[in-house]
Amino acid sequence: DLVLDYDGFENTMGFFKLVYNGTFLNNTEFLPVLGYSRSSEMRDKHKRKKFGLPPRPRMAKVDDLKARQNCYIDIDGVWIRFECTISTSADQIPIAPGRLVKEWTENNRRFAHYKVEGKMMNFYSFLSSKYEVRRDKWNNVDLEVFYDKQHPYNIEKMIGSMKMSLDYYTKNFTPYSYSNLRIVEFPRYDVFAQSFPTTIPYSEAIGFIANLTDEENIDYTWYVTAHEIAHQWWAEQVIGANVQGATMLSEAFAQYSALMVMEKKYGKEKMRKFLKYELDKYLLGRRREFEKETPLYLVENQSYIHYNKGSIVMYALRDYIGEDSLNHALARFAKDKAYQNAPFTNTLEFLTYLRPVVADSLKYLITDLFETITVFSNQAKEVEYTQLENGKYKVKITVESVKFRADSLGKETEIPVNDYIDIGVFGKEKKNGKKVEKILYLQKHKIDAKKKEFEIIVDSEPTEAGIDPFNKLIDRISDDNRKTATKKK
Repeated sequence: DLVLDYDGFENTMGFFKLVYNGTFLNNTEFLPVLGYSRSSEMRDKHKRKKFGLPPRPRMAKVDDLKARQNCYIDIDGVWIRFECTISTSADQIPIAPGRLVKEWTENNRRFAHYKVEGKMMNFYSFLSSKYEVRRDKWNNVDLEVFYDKQHPYNIEKMIGSMKMSLDYYTKNFTPYSYSNLRIVEFPRYDVFAQSFPTTIPYSEAIGFIANLTDEENIDYTWYVTAHEIAHQWWAEQVIGANVQGATMLSEAFAQYSALMVMEKKYGKEKMRKFLKYELDKYLLGRRREFEKETPLYLVENQSYIHYNKGSIVMYALRDYIGEDSLNHALARFAKDKAYQNAPFTNTLEFLTYLRPVVADSLKYLITDLFETITVFSNQAKEVEYTQLENGKYKVKITVESVKFRADSLGKETEIPVNDYIDIGVFGKEKKNGKKVEKILYLQKHKIDAKKKEFEIIVDSEPTEAGIDPFNKLIDRISDDNRKTATKKK
């Protein structure tokens, strides 16, 4: 028997959520673990000093073969076969990984028998509550959303994102591993979603009660759903070793996967707002770093790097080398490393899959995006235009680009700029009765000096122009890449 008992009141709910009308817990919280779990160590460096403990390295080195015997989830026994019977109150629905084999009621308790086809990671959740259920199908996969009847607002968006995500990831990476997939709501005791085999617990606060009536806002319900489903590949099929860079292989890849689904849904023009948000979050994270920043391929579970920088890096890489080329590298990597046993893969191995699909003229991107901390100061200095006799417009754009390499403590050193960077010109057009941005020109140019001037002919009157106008590169300031176009007198 397992008993959960509290002496007094907790300050926070913690990760273990057990309340009168529902339950959400995972196996690492209540089942015994064999061996030593490094994740349970004291992390606060001041407390470690107080108790005479040595400094704790955040993660083992990327090439540490001993550490590569464990995956980064830090659990004993990675791949398991799973089958269980779970019971709950008679008026609730019990949920565990896998397909529902059988359910029944006995002694005023509701029982359910679940079984997962094939193998899965030894990391799973149990949930129970009074749910409504929305069911659908994608190909031969059964889809479900379990939700509070008071929160029906975004269920169809979740179903739509589930279908589009499964379609994109299956076509571009590897087949989905199971025959069912479900999203399960839990209350606002915490604000996150998390992907377990076949099952995604999902906080009401980041999807179920989101107000998405303003079409100009980012549809984060669609995005979060796509991100968590991507983890059915990046962390469920392919899991990195417990070394530096592990979360690049899960979080950064899931970010990229979700961005591609978002772009297919909303178009490239809508991506600027999301990329700018990610850039600003990364820059804020850099300022708050109290130990050391690492390049992306050596990330030590720093969320501002593997989430925010990871989004920008992977999106930029796709933009430079093409979606087919990047997805080809990811698909080969996934096929070779899926359900791998120790030693588990690492980012060094992934880069060997990436290099062959990157042209020699763009190989510098691997160094800039993954292997170093590279930062730009790109700025639109002046934008003027004149109307030509043929009705077209000549736009003169003056830009500045300075490139830096930073060390782990944030000290930046200027290096020569010799890069291909977007130069863009934008206007306005009417769509559905609203004025929206229209791309008049967007091409990469070789920037080999700090200051460059361009003259570009466009068909419509320009309103803005600039350098790296979609914030695809890591830039010190995200707001000065564009400048309003003024008509030359």
